[in-house]
Amino acid sequence: MKKFRKVLDGLTTSSPVNPGGSPACGSAAGTPSAAPTPREIEIQETLMSEHFQICKTVRHGFPYQPTALAFDPVQKILAVGSRSGGVRLLGRPGVDCHCQHESGAAVLQLQFLINEGALVTACADDTLHLWNLRQRRPAILHSLKFNRERITFCHLPFQSKWLYVGTERGNTHIVNIESFVLSGYVIMWNKAIELSTKTHPGPVVHLSDSPKDEGKLLIGFESGTIVMWDLRAKRADFRIYYDEAIHSVSWHHEGRQFMCSHSDGSLSMWNMRNTAKPFQVTFPHGKTQRDGRKESCKPILKVEYKTSRNSEAFVVFSGGLSYDKAGRRPTLTIMHGKAITVLEMDYPIVDFLVLCDTPYLNEVQEPYAVVVLLEKDFVVVDLTQSNFPIFENPYPMDIHESPVTCTAYFADCPPDIIPVLYSIGAKHKKTGYSHKEWPVSGGTWTVGSQTYPEIIVTGHADGSIKFWDATAITLQMLYKLKTSKVFEKPKSGDVGRSGELVEEDPYAVQMISWCPQSRIFCVVGISAHVILYRFSKHDTNTTITSLEVRLQCEMEDVISPSDTENTPCFSDPSGLSPQPQPPSPRSNTPDSARDSISCLKVKDRMIRMPPGYQAELVVQLLWIDGEPPQQITSLDLNSAYGLLALGNCNGLAVVDYLQKTVLLCMNTLELYGSADPFQRLTRSPRKNRQSTSDFCMRGLSNFYSDSKKRIRTSYQSLTELSDNQVSLDLERSKSPTSDHVNGHCTSPTSQPCPSGRARVPGGPEGPRLARRGPGRPPFRKAQSAACMEVSLPVSSLTEESRENSFSRSRSSSVSSIDRETKEAVTTLQFMESYGRKSDTLPTPCLWVGTSLGLVLIIPMSIPTDEQERQEDPVTVAPTGTVLMLKGSILRFGFLDCGGALIHSPYEVWRDQQVPDDPDRPRKRKLVNFSPSSSQEASGDGHLAIVCSERQAKVFLMPSQACLYVHNITESSFVLRADVVSVCNSVCLACFCANGHIMTLSLPSLRPLLDVAYLPLTDMRIARTFCFTNGGQALYLCSPTEIQRITYSQEMCDNLQEMLGELFTPIETPEAQNRGFLKGFFSGNAQNFDREELFGEAAAGKASRSLAQHIPGQGGMEGMKAAAGGVVGELARARIALDERGQRLGELEERTALMMTSAETFSKHAHELMLKCKDKKWYQF
Repeated sequence: MKKFRKVLDGLTTSSPVNPGGSPACGSAAGTPSAAPTPREIEIQETLMSEHFQICKTVRHGFPYQPTALAFDPVQKILAVGSRSGGVRLLGRPGVDCHCQHESGAAVLQLQFLINEGALVTACADDTLHLWNLRQRRPAILHSLKFNRERITFCHLPFQSKWLYVGTERGNTHIVNIESFVLSGYVIMWNKAIELSTKTHPGPVVHLSDSPKDEGKLLIGFESGTIVMWDLRAKRADFRIYYDEAIHSVSWHHEGRQFMCSHSDGSLSMWNMRNTAKPFQVTFPHGKTQRDGRKESCKPILKVEYKTSRNSEAFVVFSGGLSYDKAGRRPTLTIMHGKAITVLEMDYPIVDFLVLCDTPYLNEVQEPYAVVVLLEKDFVVVDLTQSNFPIFENPYPMDIHESPVTCTAYFADCPPDIIPVLYSIGAKHKKTGYSHKEWPVSGGTWTVGSQTYPEIIVTGHADGSIKFWDATAITLQMLYKLKTSKVFEKPKSGDVGRSGELVEEDPYAVQMISWCPQSRIFCVVGISAHVILYRFSKHDTNTTITSLEVRLQCEMEDVISPSDTENTPCFSDPSGLSPQPQPPSPRSNTPDSARDSISCLKVKDRMIRMPPGYQAELVVQLLWIDGEPPQQITSLDLNSAYGLLALGNCNGLAVVDYLQKTVLLCMNTLELYGSADPFQRLTRSPRKNRQSTSDFCMRGLSNFYSDSKKRIRTSYQSLTELSDNQVSLDLERSKSPTSDHVNGHCTSPTSQPCPSGRARVPGGPEGPRLARRGPGRPPFRKAQSAACMEVSLPVSSLTEESRENSFSRSRSSSVSSIDRETKEAVTTLQFMESYGRKSDTLPTPCLWVGTSLGLVLIIPMSIPTDEQERQEDPVTVAPTGTVLMLKGSILRFGFLDCGGALIHSPYEVWRDQQVPDDPDRPRKRKLVNFSPSSSQEASGDGHLAIVCSERQAKVFLMPSQACLYVHNITESSFVLRADVVSVCNSVCLACFCANGHIMTLSLPSLRPLLDVAYLPLTDMRIARTFCFTNGGQALYLCSPTEIQRITYSQEMCDNLQEMLGELFTPIETPEAQNRGFLKGFFSGNAQNFDREELFGEAAAGKASRSLAQHIPGQGGMEGMKAAAGGVVGELARARIALDERGQRLGELEERTALMMTSAETFSKHAHELMLKCKDKKWYQF
């Protein structure tokens, strides 16, 4: 039970610089601030620390930088290894598991223990790991670290517990899978080759046992040497020395011949009866030249030779194309008899596997599909049809089809939105896929009991928007929207608009705002444009309305409020639906040629729009005096009000999208009026224009005060700079979110903010300084937020640099305000609130947060009647109400006086394209969550939660008294903050740049969770991290993958039942009856007993210095997970019983050996006694 004091309206006044009094702003975390004339009210806070726990749930998308591939033909589970040490396990849709090696070493090879529920991984740090797949979260059981040799190839025969390991030195070691220790049996390279050979054969690139006889091991060396090693006789049966390097080997199922792929693009076939030379050498893609020689071809990296009972054999290989054509795409070739089919791939081939019906190598293989792992895609080809179609991939592997630039996560959506989006998106799906079922169908998965509709929205660099169904920890594509269709395609000669503006990706999505209830969708593009979409189930022919907004911050305006009154952009200071001023007369200067134009041209003709989201309005910021528009930093829309607000580092604009007019377009300083808390002074232009115009320290500032910051990013800033060097003062005080290459801030809470015009001492009409050289494009390529890296080397700083690093709060530093002449609008929210202290009833308001930590409340007067709303103007009147926090404002939230979350009002969706019934005209249906209508708290006002980069405060409205304040962090800063619903209550969730995830109770701001979860290693995480209701969050963990996490203890507890089962008990298929004659003449491979050869009794122990056994944590983790109940007790008892039985067995064996030894001794003693019985003493 938490109590706080409410200040009666009108009895207290607080300074805008320090609302709530200085004790509140400087109080400890969660400390209530004192207020005169209090009245006791109570709010029940139910959230405790026990309700929170950080846990990864599931990872979606394509494995980033894949390296290896494996398939279990019985369990039908697929495994993909990556360069970062990750392993992705895929089965039927819903069965998707990600494992990570702690070392982070690249995965070189994967080997399933077929139908055993286990996987062996070989990593680049020369370590073998055994994974247990019989639990929902796989864990490592054993590890084996090689100390003196590097692993190059592994092979595990079917139903064998002995793993063959080839090394870079050419040796072959044998590992016992059960105990994960090395056998003393070693095939040394110098014994495998002939003694007369003078050169080293190279690393082992292939190992396989003969299908005809498992006692024969085929060893392929990189140099072209092939050895058939007899494991029983410990000698080589035959040796092949070929001129070309070997990349792979594949057997015919009868074991009489095998095929090799070589570095010259050739395939060689070898017969076991005659190994002196290959009986066939082919160049599948090599043409014969006029001189009779074959043209040179690229290496064939892998080949698989598979037989079929009812048709000719399949030969599948990658590579081998000729060098005659440059820029040819990677190919996969399928040779079926005399027919050769070449499949071109979009990306380089990493690995491929031919899927067969049987796991036995000595049976007819009957291939039915080919799994192709590409660098950025995953393709499965159907071999059962002559045209080789591909299967439709049920996994979300195309998240990165265009680089992801922003994300949004919506939990507990309206239940009808997902079926509607799916039905619209299904009409645009591609065709031509195979009609057969997806072949990777292993595991089991069922929808959990606690599920609710969830949608993830991703914005991309090509301007596309994708809606994903994220219900029950799955991900399925719902609908795709292309924003580029709104604009005309830029012409190459159109220098005035986009020809000079954007080299690539002019439509890249920066920000999205979506109201699922009204189905209104807004997109902010990188070219300073906003597109508003409405949803309709019917197609329509319509024109798109375009509004142009001039947002400009002049240096002449950056003066002390007492010197002169700020002049608004429009003639009507009250904001009654003003009309923009006509553009100023243009001169003949190059800058004026780009005045009052937009970056992109909206289509001005009638457009047919298909069902789904249909563009209704485009708002574009204009070039002004040769200056490009600044990026939009904040956006909010409200369907009940019919308003759209956007802001950047120049100011704020409010648009009425129902009447298609601009209501407000003002500089940030003009919004304050006389209530500006800072004394802003004019500045003379510096000699270094770079430092003047590009000093933008908004957003993610002061990463570490004693660290020298550098950032390297491929996400180019939107504005190209001059060639001048950045001053030392600027370099030392750069935020880690600044682009040190381009000199602009690229944080989610701030954008580039050039200073516009500069006043020169001596007169207001001084000459303007040039922004950039003539002909230099102001826009650069907009890359994905997924390609960014932050480098933070720590170095000592001088006292001067410490002062310049903004170690103090920016909001309280006069010097920093003097340097930061511009103030970006960082967050916006429409809400029923109180714009003035004297208000008694809530009215529609716009809450504005800025990069200097200031909050402005702008009340609005909106007609309530539907007809009047379409015709009468909306009044927007800034009041000068100012609240203050430390750091840039990130998020607003609102609670009623009972502690319940207040949602923004919205309009219930209705299809605009359906004609109205004259008898029953449709009306707008609005849902309002006004605090005056919630429970019996009428007249009590509401609570406003404001979170900045450093601080969180709770204000009581309308008195604007600060009730609680919490300093979230001093050494770092908050990247993302959201007010979310968890466990039927509300909390404030924060993600900091130092990797900490924190939750605070509301309204008391009591810390509930603080976990160092994820360090900020690149800007991709900062741009894509977002919280949502239900205790969930997500971020882009790689350029191709989305990682979902939970911070709810309840969801962590229920996660086991939500995850899919990787292993299902399946009987291993029986081997085919080969018949007496066939088995007699071809040999019987089943008689080979590896235990007799590789066991410790026969082969001895391997050298301890060769490899080190590391026990895994999988068994202990599994036991700890089950330790809570009877299952845990039974598991422990069974383990103890097994260990006791093992010890008893060992004791029995020792006893038997002692008894045998005693009997032998007694027998020898008796024989000796009989021999010496009749001898005399002198005969000894």
